[in-house]
Amino acid sequence: MKPIQVGVMGLGTVGSGVFNVLQRNQEEIKGRAGRGIEVTMVSRRNTAQALEVVGDKAKVVADAREIIRNPEIDIVVELIGGYTLAKELVLEAIAAGKHVVTANKALLAVHGTEIFAAASAKGVMVAFEAAVAGGIPIIKALREGLTANRIQWIAGIINGTTNFILSEMRDKGLDFDVVLKEAQRLGYAEADPTFDIEGVDAAHKLTLMSAIAFGIPVQFDKAYVEGITKLGSVDIKYAEQLGYRIKLLGITKRTSAGIELRVHPTLIPSKRLIANVEGAMNAVVANGDAVGTTLYYGKGAGSEPTASAVVADLVDITRLHTADQAQRVPHLAFQPGAMSDTPILPMGAVVTSYYLRLRVADEAGVLAKVTGILAEANISIDAVLQREADEISGESGTQTDLIILTHECAEATMNAAIAQMQALPTVLAPITRCLLYTSPSPRD
Repeated sequence: MKPIQVGVMGLGTVGSGVFNVLQRNQEEIKGRAGRGIEVTMVSRRNTAQALEVVGDKAKVVADAREIIRNPEIDIVVELIGGYTLAKELVLEAIAAGKHVVTANKALLAVHGTEIFAAASAKGVMVAFEAAVAGGIPIIKALREGLTANRIQWIAGIINGTTNFILSEMRDKGLDFDVVLKEAQRLGYAEADPTFDIEGVDAAHKLTLMSAIAFGIPVQFDKAYVEGITKLGSVDIKYAEQLGYRIKLLGITKRTSAGIELRVHPTLIPSKRLIANVEGAMNAVVANGDAVGTTLYYGKGAGSEPTASAVVADLVDITRLHTADQAQRVPHLAFQPGAMSDTPILPMGAVVTSYYLRLRVADEAGVLAKVTGILAEANISIDAVLQREADEISGESGTQTDLIILTHECAEATMNAAIAQMQALPTVLAPITRCLLYTSPSPRD
């Protein structure tokens, strides 16, 4: 049988990985897919660099649209990234009757509804395993492996850059700015790391998982997004003393009022498996009513880990290339007519527990005023840790840190209480707050 012909738009780090994996493992892949899968055309503005990767085994062009116009190409792999050009190219490829594989989580999180609708209308597939958690097959797990389940919640460390930074801050006691520079030097962080450190990248990925888990449209604009830039090494230390570790966590949860969709620094009990995911690794915990809690762990980025996911999508499309559209797995797991309009909850309505750190004047009555505000708001306190003043501000110091863990309350209630505490003359710096990780089982 004639091999499936693939065109790769954007032969960078991941594209090179895709080409190399297909070359190296062609026999295994052919045995699994039922026919060969060959990259026969690639695009890159710097054609000389592309030629260094593919040699004479694929045609190299500077214009990605030449791949779309080639009638011999069956599947287009979009690895350019970004929103505007990538969207144009993907929609043009769909209009030309090409199946699409993409690793572009930002594109799908923002424009996925339009892209999936166009693909369904044209009868082609859009696969995106590589868009979430790199080499971890979490999309297939949610979309197919857990299809018997009513998924209750998902929590994930889905950005390796921030996990590396937080791991280094904990291990070495360094501040955020210092570790960020080290992450950039090592290649874990981009020159402009905003999308990573502000939680945007994680929110893109979480949006896609939430849509698959709960059968809702992709709604990135409704996600709550908070990064790690306000955390200090002192918060990492205090969390450790209280039996927690801080991770940037993406959480989506089904509740009676709607769907939670949020990314933020989170205190996780140190005994939980996900709390012990270190360095640039990723992990996703998914809970279903039938299976219980499942954990998926691995490399969330890199040339060949991401290529592994891209090639898996190529194999899936190859197997289903001649199948009727009704026999294919829907893009977001649910049939288009079965999608739900369940609302995304505003962050103010989310109910959870909190970590608070207050830099306060070391004088009588401060703790009473702070706890009084919490009591008036009906927020129960789980634990209080107060440091000695000389530990914080040196001998004869006049400042200390007050750390409070609370029981569950609504975010809006907590924000109002924080505003009152911040207004106290004895609170000397902006209050740091983190949310606590809660799950149905203490082992999750």
